[in-house]
Amino acid sequence: MNTYDFYTGKSFQAYEWLGAHIKENGVMFRTYAPNAKRVVLLWNNQSIEMNRVLDGNFYEIYVENAKSGECYEYRIYGQNGSCIDHCDPYGFGMQMRPEHKSVIRNLYDYKFHDEIWMNNRSDCKDKPLNIYELHLGSWRKKEGESAEFYRYDELAEPLIRYVKETGYNYVEFMPLSEHPCDESWGYQNTGFFAPTSRYGTVNELKILIDRLHQNDIGVILDFVPVHFAVDNYGLAQYDGSALYEYPHTDVGISEWGSYNFIHSRGEVRSFLQSSANYWLKEFHFDGLRMDAISRIIYWHGDEKRGVNGNAVDFIKVMNRELKIKNPGCILSAEDSTNYPDVTKDVNAGGLGFDYKWDMGWMHDTLEYFQMDPYLRVSNYHKLTFSMMYFRNESYLLPLSHDEVVHGKATIMQKMNGQYEDKFPQARALYVYMMVHPGKKLNFMGNEIGQLREWDEKRQQDWEIRKYPLHDSFYHYMKALNHIYLDYPALFKWDYINEGFKWLDCSQEERRIYSILRQCQEQKIIAIFNFSDLVQENYEVQVEGCNAGEVLIYSDWECFSGRTSMNSTIVSFGRNSMKCSLNPFSALLVLIN
Repeated sequence: MNTYDFYTGKSFQAYEWLGAHIKENGVMFRTYAPNAKRVVLLWNNQSIEMNRVLDGNFYEIYVENAKSGECYEYRIYGQNGSCIDHCDPYGFGMQMRPEHKSVIRNLYDYKFHDEIWMNNRSDCKDKPLNIYELHLGSWRKKEGESAEFYRYDELAEPLIRYVKETGYNYVEFMPLSEHPCDESWGYQNTGFFAPTSRYGTVNELKILIDRLHQNDIGVILDFVPVHFAVDNYGLAQYDGSALYEYPHTDVGISEWGSYNFIHSRGEVRSFLQSSANYWLKEFHFDGLRMDAISRIIYWHGDEKRGVNGNAVDFIKVMNRELKIKNPGCILSAEDSTNYPDVTKDVNAGGLGFDYKWDMGWMHDTLEYFQMDPYLRVSNYHKLTFSMMYFRNESYLLPLSHDEVVHGKATIMQKMNGQYEDKFPQARALYVYMMVHPGKKLNFMGNEIGQLREWDEKRQQDWEIRKYPLHDSFYHYMKALNHIYLDYPALFKWDYINEGFKWLDCSQEERRIYSILRQCQEQKIIAIFNFSDLVQENYEVQVEGCNAGEVLIYSDWECFSGRTSMNSTIVSFGRNSMKCSLNPFSALLVLIN
């Protein structure tokens, strides 16, 4: 253990020494508790005094005959003589909640078979990135009154089949590190190195990721570097003092009631960096979506409080080193601030993320589709504003879990009008999303037009597909997703100026928009009618547009629209294209 690196926030492998490590005939237990008076290991109904080692701030004990699957915890005595039993901050497993002891796990006895994937993965800047975000516990549940969770490895086959069929090439799991409360969705952690026991063990999670990779599906993990759960068996007051958290509540308590990490401490940086590296290196995750980055940039996420310089420095160092240590990994930031250069390289003065969630695009787009069609005339440029700032960062377009909970309504529910009117608008919305520059993320259930807000206690309403509008919507999303994956014009030049062009964004009264997406190989034109009226004989001028192929029309009958697939939708003149569009419809045309 290099204590200098650990104390100065340079360690990315602290978990290789700290925690419970299986040896030939037993287990070595180690923990960091600099302000403790003494530390006792509780294992197998025994209390075993641990020894101070190194500079006296660490404790260790080797226990012969201890083995994988057994539980343990640390009884930590503060300077005042009081004691609290804690799980291991670096533990690789934990009991099923509400129990909270750490569990000995062998971190190194699984062999991956994903060498081809790992050697060829990339940040996808010039490739398609279509992410299916899901909560493992509520994507599907086992049948019966108990509604038990599937294990990680049990989910592999159905998840692979569904993701490939539906046209996604990455999955993003909401946080999988151990957490006591289901309702926190994993965002208030107690075990930053422990895959949640709700779904199984270290090896079972590795099996899931390995099999996804063998089927050419990337895997991103939601990672929480800002705060942690207040449960007294976790990180809170770990050694009898504020070790991981701020000592003062004015900056120490988050808006979610959790404890904020004190990123100015080197030990805390090493803890978080090692955790991030652990998931990437040991589990072969392809990337991390980092939660609540605005709370790292600004104190409590409030620009008026100023920049938290120590936390910003932490994120820069972590991102730079993670990219070096894990080639091809993807780092994305959930950040709603206007802080500059979030996706610029650290060596060029940026924060070093590959992508930033475009929260502005998400809010403007959903607000637009919630409006009465008449009001879209005066709010026409809600859909053009994003391209005013889009070149500032490398953006990812999210329709995530946060948009379908807490009274916000699901994406389908947000569409204006009555039940039948919502579907054509949602179909048009998703064409706009696929044509807009930026990588894509869609939360589970959105693809079947779910009408019930997400509830972590229930699986998705898969039976809703027995209704024709929902089944045809699923097939529409499937077709659209595969078009996105198959046509380079929709992704290759996402972050190059020439990749996107407004052909027409001056049709306020008609609420028509037309867009050109292109790359060196091809050109695709998208035309949208977001009004409730038929728009006849609309013509757009495009150089070289003399012939083309309709890739998809959102109003085709096969998608519960009104137009036969045999109907002639577009006609071509010299450098022009003419069409008539039904209400709330979108058209994608490949230019020959």
